[in-house]
Amino acid sequence: MGHETNVQATSSFHLTMELNGDQVSIEVNPSRRLIDILRSDLCLTGTKVSCEMGRCGVCMVLIDGKQHNACLTMAYQCDGKKIVTIEGIAEEKLDPIQQAFLEEGGFQCGYCTPGMIISLKALLQENCEPSFEELKEGLSGNLCRCTGYGGIYRVLRRLSCPNARA
Repeated sequence: MGHETNVQATSSFHLTMELNGDQVSIEVNPSRRLIDILRSDLCLTGTKVSCEMGRCGVCMVLIDGKQHNACLTMAYQCDGKKIVTIEGIAEEKLDPIQQAFLEEGGFQCGYCTPGMIISLKALLQENCEPSFEELKEGLSGNLCRCTGYGGIYRVLRRLSCPNARA
């Protein structure tokens, strides 16, 4: 007969981060996933949940300017970091990437679109004049389950032309 234990994981962690330009400080379990904190605690539901294994890219966020899967990022890894979600991409007007998705029909149901926009934002911050192929490779971690990549490829062609991004 085994011994029963009643161990509860109640550890708490004071997470401080810059989120979409605002300072945020909350008490969380350090092993909670960033995606859960964003969606459940902070009501930022633009970042989506799908595979929960880092394969589909719908939960993509920027952490210190680099793309990361929020489903694979733990709270303790975000302390002192600068996090940008899809809600933080547009300032006074739509980001040129968002505008391109709207004008080129780059979304079908729109579920994967926030993650794609975040991935493209990260890529364009590192390379301001990417080719179509570089942009396509930059989206390799993002899946569209609607399987209609025609509009998404039109977005990539537009973004690979610097004059079209202005």
